[in-house]
Amino acid sequence: MTHDSGLAPGPAGPEVASVGRTDCDEPASRWANRGWWDRVAAEYQAEHGTFLGDAEFVWGPEGLSEATAGLLGPVAGRRVLEIGAGAAQCSRWLARAGADPVALDLSIEQLRHSRALDRRTGARVPVVQADAGALPFADAAFDLACSAYGALPFVADSARVMREVARVLRPGGRWVFSVTHPIRWALPDDPGPDGLVVRDSYFDRRPYVETGTDGRPVYAEHHRTLGDRVREIVGAGLRLVDLVEPEWPDGHDRVWGGWSPLRGRLVPGTAIFCCTKPGPGEAA
Repeated sequence: MTHDSGLAPGPAGPEVASVGRTDCDEPASRWANRGWWDRVAAEYQAEHGTFLGDAEFVWGPEGLSEATAGLLGPVAGRRVLEIGAGAAQCSRWLARAGADPVALDLSIEQLRHSRALDRRTGARVPVVQADAGALPFADAAFDLACSAYGALPFVADSARVMREVARVLRPGGRWVFSVTHPIRWALPDDPGPDGLVVRDSYFDRRPYVETGTDGRPVYAEHHRTLGDRVREIVGAGLRLVDLVEPEWPDGHDRVWGGWSPLRGRLVPGTAIFCCTKPGPGEAA
């Protein structure tokens, strides 16, 4: 398994001495990924910015948009938290759709790109630099929460993120997030035919870690099975109402890391979990 983004640390980053599946706790993972995303933010936005758009909401490499899917439901007049927002493209789309969004990310460099998009588009989105596992907001502060490949793959304690989202959502609120489809962790991260052969155990929860010459992780990505995700959601007091596995659309020929038309037409690349917070008197 390698980077979902298809990028490697830039030339200014630390030298990578080893890669592989190994343990990486929450503090080490947070330190590694904050540094990694700060280093590659400009490269990432340059490579993927056209696909993501300046003010579009794309759920994953298949190109499924929120405008088409409507997974969040009505957004106009709703207060929305985007977690792992990057340059806040999704939040900018939400603002144009009449929502009141706040974009949160661990990387200050990604949020600086958000400010650049504010200037380019004229649509300013409030941003907050914070850890997804310790959201700096009051209880029941948001009507909706969303994350498109943000934060969850890069935290060791993703169950804590679920609990935090449940805390800041109002009763009846909706939480929708997309991640790499867990089945991809059993396959090589290769967009070609070699990426269609099961190589690793789907049940190996050890993260993929890149380690620098000083022995410290410089990148970490964490695997959860579908069952793990369901248990995290239910354990946070949320209700799973849908699981969307976007099919690869005809005419979409973009290759992004391990995502490609060849693989996308045979196995799912993205899993989108749609959850709600039960209202008063409702069971989770």
